[in-house]
Amino acid sequence: MMKKILLLFCLVFGLSFVPTAQAAMISEKQEIEMGERTGKALEAQYGLYQDDEVASRIDRIGKALAAHSTRQIPYTFKVLNTQDVNALACPGGFIYVYKGLVDTMTSDDELAAVLGHEIGHIEKRHTVHQIEKQMALSLLTILAGAASGDPGAGLALASTVSSALMASYSRGDEREADQEGFRLVKEAGFNPYGAAVTMAKLEDLAKDYGNPEYGLYSSHPEPEARLKAALKEVDALHLPEKVTENADGSATVSDGAFSYTFSKANGYDKPLYRARLMAGALYLVEKRGPVDGTHFISIDSDRSSDIYYEDIRILRFYDSDRALGESLSDGAMRITEQLQKWAAAAADRQKAQKAVSIHPPLKKAA
Repeated sequence: MMKKILLLFCLVFGLSFVPTAQAAMISEKQEIEMGERTGKALEAQYGLYQDDEVASRIDRIGKALAAHSTRQIPYTFKVLNTQDVNALACPGGFIYVYKGLVDTMTSDDELAAVLGHEIGHIEKRHTVHQIEKQMALSLLTILAGAASGDPGAGLALASTVSSALMASYSRGDEREADQEGFRLVKEAGFNPYGAAVTMAKLEDLAKDYGNPEYGLYSSHPEPEARLKAALKEVDALHLPEKVTENADGSATVSDGAFSYTFSKANGYDKPLYRARLMAGALYLVEKRGPVDGTHFISIDSDRSSDIYYEDIRILRFYDSDRALGESLSDGAMRITEQLQKWAAAAADRQKAQKAVSIHPPLKKAA
C-alpha cells in the first residue's frame, strides 16, 4: 500500500521523491520539477497575456534582478492574463505577475520591486520549506492510514503538498523576501523608492476595494510595517534629493538648488509616489557618474511624455500636468529645462566632492 501511495505522489507531482525516516527533504531538481508543473497549471487556468512587448519587458526586468540572485537556477518570468493585482513565485524559479499588476505599477522600478520580492521567496526556498514542514507533520497520519489500508492515504499526501503550495507566507518569510528584494533592486540598479511606492499603491488599492486581503495582500500581510522598512532602506542611502508631502496633497522634490512639485495624481500615481520615484531616479543619475544635462530626452505618446536621462526614467509627465494653454511637448520641454539646471548643480556638487576626496582638509595639529 505504501508503495502505491508513493507512486501516486510521483505521478501527481512528477517527482522521484521518497521520504526518509529522518526528514522529507526536497532536492533542487525536485523543486524545479514541482514549480514547472505548478506553473503549467496556472497557465492552463488563466492563460498567458499575449503581448510580446509586455512579456519582453517583464522578462528583461526579471533577468536583470536574477543576475544578482544567490541561487544559480534558470528563472522564468511570465504574465498571466487576469486583471487581479497579484504576483506569485512557484518553487524552482518560476515567477508570474498578473496583468492587473502590470497595469497598476506603471514604472519598471515598481515592477522590479515586486519581482525582486518574489525572487527572494525562491532564494530562501520558503514554499519548499512549507511543503517539507507540512509533510513532516502529516507523515505519521498518512503512514497510519496506509498501514490500515485506507485508500485515501495517497490522496492525503498529495493534498498536503497542494495545500503547502497555496498557503500564505509567514510574516518572517515576507520580511526575508522584502530584505532580499531590496538587495536585488539595489544591486541591479533600479530605483530605491520602487518598493515603497509599490507597497503604498497596494495599500491604497486594498482600501479602495474595502478589503485588506485583496489581491497581493492576500499573502502579503503587515503593510504599514513593511512600508516603514522600505522607507528605512531608502533613508540609509542618504539621497541628496528630499521628498516633502505638502498639506494640499502635493509633493515636492528638492535639494536646495533644485525644486519640483507634483500636484496632480493619475490613477494610483499620487503626487507623493511620483515625487519619490523622481528623487530615486535623480539619485541613480548622480550615482552613475559625471552628470551631463544634454543627456535628458523626452519620448511623447498620446497622453503622456516620459522624460529620461539616458535609460533612467526620471518622470512621466501626464496630459493633466500641463499648464493652462501648454501643449504636452511644451510641458515636457519646460521640465527638461529645469532638470538641466539640476544637472548643472549636480555636476558642480560632484566636482566639489571629487576635490575633497583628492585633497582632504588637513587636520589641525594637536
